[in-house]
Amino acid sequence: MPDYQAFHPNPTAPSFTLPAGSCDSQFHVFGPRERYPVRPEAAYEMPSATIDKALALHRLLGIERGVIVQATTYGADHAVVLDGLAAAGPNYRGCANAAVLLEGNDAYLERLHAAGVRGARFTRQALGIRMSDAEYQRALARIRELGWYAKYQPEPDGMVAQLALFETLDIPVLLDHMGRADPRNGQADPTLSALLELVRRGNVWVMLSLTEKISRAGHPWDDVLPIAHALIDAAPERVVWGSDWPHPVSVNATPNEGHLLDQLRRYARDEATLERILVTNPAHLFGFAA
Repeated sequence: MPDYQAFHPNPTAPSFTLPAGSCDSQFHVFGPRERYPVRPEAAYEMPSATIDKALALHRLLGIERGVIVQATTYGADHAVVLDGLAAAGPNYRGCANAAVLLEGNDAYLERLHAAGVRGARFTRQALGIRMSDAEYQRALARIRELGWYAKYQPEPDGMVAQLALFETLDIPVLLDHMGRADPRNGQADPTLSALLELVRRGNVWVMLSLTEKISRAGHPWDDVLPIAHALIDAAPERVVWGSDWPHPVSVNATPNEGHLLDQLRRYARDEATLERILVTNPAHLFGFAA
């Protein structure tokens, strides 16, 4: 199993004060290993990134809400998310790995819901959790029963080949990482074109995240600005932001999260839109109090 980079050792606060109730709509928790064993089939293992470290980062950044997203490292065993939610308190929610919809019984799913889990994520194929068509339809049926949203991680070359999975769904859909549109293609990028059509529908949301890996130019990531601007302009009421801390499977140095928030401010372009992305929109999608 390859060694991946740990999270930034000395993150800085953003250059501005975040609005009250700001939400990190995607971060992960890893370890400690002796308490949360890695599943034998895991495609990757990350250096320890505990809930305590995550909450300390959020305090530094000015973030008051967050969503713990289950990593494929733990598969259907959501102990790390359940414990994380208990430690973080009522301003935090969880997103399950979709594997639990097949492997978990009703009582376990009810336990996840009671703890604050409100969605399930379908991860990219290379990360080792795959479903047959019948299993996928079963998973979607359970999402509907629970009243959750379905979340999709894009493949590295963009989401175009994945469209059939979610383009006709009538439940809330959250697409991660700006679909991994390729900034070299400009507005003609097929993933971006598809996402712009989808997010104009009432049930499809997009997450502004993974800036550092989408960019081909490097920091300050100017080449990603047109992608984010286009998505925000298409549906400003259905865009959220996530740090993706601790930046799993990073082979290069991981970003300073304060810089990622400074980039988000450039994406938003005005304070009202920034507050929508960080506060109003995630409150609506994840079920936080207004």
